[in-house]
Amino acid sequence: MKRLFLYSLFLLSALVALSQKPQQNGISFPKPIDLQIVQDQDDMTWCDYHPIPGKNWADPLLVPERKFRMALVAVDFPDQPFVITLPKHSDLFGNPQIDPVKRDDVAKFYSDFWLRPSAFNHGQTINGYWMEQSRGNFGITVLDTYGPYRMPKNLWEYGLNEYGQNNSTPSGTRANSRMEPDVDALWNAAEGEIKSQYDAILRIYAGYDETGVWQEFGEMKFLTKEEIPADWGNPDTLKPRWIPTRYVPWTSWKAGQMQWGLSSVRQGENSGTITHELGHYAFDIGDNNNNPYIQPYRRVGSGPWDMMDRGSFNGPGGPHMRWVIPAAMGASMPAGLMLRNRIINGFIAENQVLTLSREELAGRGPVVAKITARAAEPFPGTFAGIIVRLDGPEPRDRTPADDPSVNPLSPGIPNFDFYSVEVVQRIGYDSFCPDNGVLIAKNKDRESRNGGPNGYNCFNWVIDAHPEDINKVDYFKPDGTPVMRTIADYRQLNDALFHAGLNSGSQFEWTDIPNRLHFYIIDLVKNPEGILIYIVGVRSLDGTITGNKKLTIKAPSVKKMKSSSGCLSFTVKNIGESDSSEAAINDIYRVSAKIEGAAWDIRLLNTLFSPDPGKHEKIDVYLNHDIKSSRSAVITLTLQSESNLLNKVVYVYKIRAGTFHN
Repeated sequence: MKRLFLYSLFLLSALVALSQKPQQNGISFPKPIDLQIVQDQDDMTWCDYHPIPGKNWADPLLVPERKFRMALVAVDFPDQPFVITLPKHSDLFGNPQIDPVKRDDVAKFYSDFWLRPSAFNHGQTINGYWMEQSRGNFGITVLDTYGPYRMPKNLWEYGLNEYGQNNSTPSGTRANSRMEPDVDALWNAAEGEIKSQYDAILRIYAGYDETGVWQEFGEMKFLTKEEIPADWGNPDTLKPRWIPTRYVPWTSWKAGQMQWGLSSVRQGENSGTITHELGHYAFDIGDNNNNPYIQPYRRVGSGPWDMMDRGSFNGPGGPHMRWVIPAAMGASMPAGLMLRNRIINGFIAENQVLTLSREELAGRGPVVAKITARAAEPFPGTFAGIIVRLDGPEPRDRTPADDPSVNPLSPGIPNFDFYSVEVVQRIGYDSFCPDNGVLIAKNKDRESRNGGPNGYNCFNWVIDAHPEDINKVDYFKPDGTPVMRTIADYRQLNDALFHAGLNSGSQFEWTDIPNRLHFYIIDLVKNPEGILIYIVGVRSLDGTITGNKKLTIKAPSVKKMKSSSGCLSFTVKNIGESDSSEAAINDIYRVSAKIEGAAWDIRLLNTLFSPDPGKHEKIDVYLNHDIKSSRSAVITLTLQSESNLLNKVVYVYKIRAGTFHN
């Protein structure tokens, strides 16, 4: 009986062991070296903020080179008090989110909110944003407060002068008033003519920016315009409770009566886009965004990756959380500026960017360089980004024109001037970007519209590593029906970044055949502080490295695998002469590996390789086998030059299986 029990116990143990064994031969292979992990804006919280190691650009003690002085003028209306003065969660929109502030203290509250780190703004300020983007070159040093003043007209008399809303007034008269003249008249009457003492005026008005409420308190809240209740409608109960708005035929009257923010830096209490408006006002950069709601749909230009596009909406909770007061959710943490805009603004030194010529690339062969994440200062031996000018005979941009009315992914008129390559890491203000990785884009020197139906001003065109529909819900209607994001929604570019290595879930290369360029994401490293540095390459499809630049390969010392899986490191030396420049003319190789032997498996984590001239570098090959495998196997490692078909190295290596033990 005892013997039978022990035998049964042995069988049970064997069955358990078999059930726990991986289905794949041996032990699973390592994870990809650069797995793409896209986090949607809707799912972000303040826990997603990660400071730049060793740097707090919002520190008021830091003094910028260019000091920008602003005045904050606060105004309310006979029909609209400051939301921030009301009891918590008491207004129709569910605001404010904090205990009330006295009316006399409103101007100071908002000045501190935008300029001084605090619990209310989670330590983030408009000064901190511009200091981070400019590396201390540009900052808001003064935000003097004035008011509050009571405006001579109701809010709707200013807010209903936009987008076909003029005739939706309670009084029946057309609303044609601009807010700024009346604000400035009140300010001048109280303080005299002091406007000239400031570089810009921030006019904070009681109530909301329509951009942050038209959808949330329109089609997202009410199934049809006929279902809008009286408290959301026109005070004149004989008139419709809905009103036209900028992008769609209707929203609630209460939401539509609000003003739309402008580059005059006129902002409602919920506005998180002050940094964006300053981009217009202080640096004369235009919008780079589309209308995502109108057909035929047109893809967005730069989406979540640049503050001058919908990256201005980045922040906890995503774009549908831009209605909260104070504005500490969506739009509170705009994306950084893309390379093109930082160069135009003078935020990057010339020697921090590697500028290449398409024509020169055709004659010199591939160029390989290291790029530091854009939120950090480039480390020695690295760059802030790469520019490849589309020079040569006209047309410079040789992309075939297509019809945007048929192809929503068309960039429109092919008149771009250069490519840019930069690295995004989710630190600093880029914390609320949806991914880490390499950002490739086409850019224009001068702004222009992209033509075709529903065209728009477009000077950055991000290359999308995933051009297919992202297939995500935008919002749910009041009856629970999901509304998907249109192909023109800026969040379609959430997964646009390129990644290094195989099986990342993204792409590691981009080829522009008409413009004769090939871009490569070769590898990545992190410095000791965790800052991402990518190794990228670019070559002309017309460029060839002449001659046979030989590589030497040294086999690993291991001849026998002592366990069922392992890694073999082949040492490769580029015997060409070393190049002292930071961006070496360096060949790029495509690596492949195969194995001959029963029940053996082989994997590479990266198929791109670019050894520096004169240096030794490693190629790791991962193997596994099981108890049924042949006792030996033959590995064939092939390195094929991307720029010279004759430059090919094949190395054969024999490996034997040892005993199965750890």
